[in-house]
Formats: sequence, structure tokens, C-alpha cells
Amino acid sequence: MRLLLLDTASLYFRAYFGMPDSLRSPDGRPVNAVRGLLDMIAFLVTEHRPDRVVACWDDDWRPAFRVEAIGTYKEHRVAELRADGPDVEEMPEDLRAQIPVIVDVLAALGIARVGSPGFEADDVIGTLVARELAGRGSGAPGDDGGTPAAHARSGPEVGIVTGDRDLFQLVDDAAGVAVLYPARGVRDPDVVDQARLAEKYGVPTGTAYAEMAVLRGDPSDGLPGVAGIGEKTAAKLLAAFGTLDRVLEAATTGEKGVTPSQRTRIAAAADYLAVAPGVVRVADDAPLEPFDDTLPDAPADPEALDALAARWGLTSSVHRVVSALQP
Repeated sequence: MRLLLLDTASLYFRAYFGMPDSLRSPDGRPVNAVRGLLDMIAFLVTEHRPDRVVACWDDDWRPAFRVEAIGTYKEHRVAELRADGPDVEEMPEDLRAQIPVIVDVLAALGIARVGSPGFEADDVIGTLVARELAGRGSGAPGDDGGTPAAHARSGPEVGIVTGDRDLFQLVDDAAGVAVLYPARGVRDPDVVDQARLAEKYGVPTGTAYAEMAVLRGDPSDGLPGVAGIGEKTAAKLLAAFGTLDRVLEAATTGEKGVTPSQRTRIAAAADYLAVAPGVVRVADDAPLEPFDDTLPDAPADPEALDALAARWGLTSSVHRVVSALQP
């Protein structure tokens, strides 16, 4: 695998709720999210042997451009509205306290952590995928100049590790982009490619998945969708007409294939449908500061890493990551 992109918040939330809270530092503070995330990274590096890894970060988990378009976007997850920066997300305080530790450990390891002010980790991932595809030259997945190691690889060239289905929109077989979706855990993920999208959701491409998501909506993100049009109906409409724009056109002109009740519901949702695509689609042009995403073969700062491991009781998890980094 060339590039492994981690939806870091998705993974540390999963680690926090999946690991026992009895995992604590020597002074009694919880470290289950930190240890769980490190164990995930160790496994993913060992299993997939990526050349490059990026821990993608939510610099703003509720960006203004999405809230301005749809005011209910993630509204139910706001703990505190802020005028001078990103809103504060509701989360357990035991998890919030572990996030700075995750930042410090990733830095000591030398694993790139990349965010962009005003954008979510999803947008960072979308931007890095777009840059990866634009920079390939021939554009053929797996074209690494003919090196034997490159040709020995199997699986996707770009793997996105996330528990967020929104990122299914980036799946692209021709480009070698797949999502590793940890429905059963990181060790046994669903590998979401276009065949999986067709099998499970009835849509043929990542782009079609995003358009289906616009119609369906997503209560977990505060997106209402079109009333009465769920996942299966949305997929059927897209299969019949090809694109969201064509579905909306057919509903407006009364074409066969859109029922009277669907036409009424789509018309009632016109304001939502005018802005929802820009909210659902991940950005592919988020501004990113320069960074080195090369997977290190040794920690960037061994002394700092040893000190963090001792202070927070992370020795075994840190050792697993360091061992995984070795060629």
C-alpha cells in the first residue's frame, strides 16, 4: 500500500469506547483511547506495510461553511458554541483529556498529523486523495517505477481507515482507493470497494454513494434528507436516472420513474437539496501546510517517546508501534 490515511478522531473514539477504562496511567488517569489507537496503528502498519501514513485531524469538526449551508449540521453534538474558534464537541471528559497525549505521542513517533483550519478530517482525507491521484503521472494504480516491491503489493494503493460512511464517496477502483471500514474492528474490516458499494448500498461508485447520502440524509450529522426517501429508494432513483441532478430534473418535469408522492417530497425539500451536496461532499482542496508523510522506520524523538511511555503507562503499546515501524 502506498498511502494509509487515518480518520484519527473516528479511531480514537472507537478505541475509547472499545477498550476498558481500567487502562490507566501510573497516576490513575485513563489512557484507553491512547493505547487503543496505538495498537490500531501498530496492526495497520504491520498488516498493510504502507510507504506513507497520515493521521488526519479535525481542526474544525463542525466547519462554518457547512453550518452556514445547513444550520442543523452536527448541532446536537455541540457542547459549547464558540465565537472565537471551533465549537466544542460533546464527548466524555476522560476522552478529551487523552487527545493532547495522542498529539504528543504521534509527534514523538514521527507519524504525520495533518489538519486544516476550518475543515474536518474528512476534507483533509479528500484533499490528500485528490493530490495523490493528481501526482501519479500515468495515473495507473501501483505504478511505482517498476520496483519489485511495488509490484508485489496487493490490495488498494490508498487505504482510508474510518468508521465514518461519509468517506465511502472516495472509493474508486480505477484509482486504487478503498475504505477499510472497521465494522468488526480494525483487525477485520470491511474492505469497501465499488463491488461492496453495489452489493450493500445499490450504488455503483463513490460519487453515487454521496448523491444517495444527500437524498437519504444522516440524522447523526443533523442532515434531514428528503422525507420518505430512504437509502433503498434513493439508490433506485439514482439507478433509474444516473445522477442526482437528473433525479431532481425528472421530479420537476414529472418524468416516469418518479412517483407523485416522491415528486411532492422532493419539491418540499428544494431548499435542502440546493445546498446539501456541498455539505455532504468532502472537500478536495483544503489548504494544508507542508508535511512529510513518509512512514518512519524509527521514532523521530526516542527520548520524548520513552518519557511519554513512562509517564502515561504506554510502554507495551509504544513498543508494538516501534516494532511495526521497523523494515
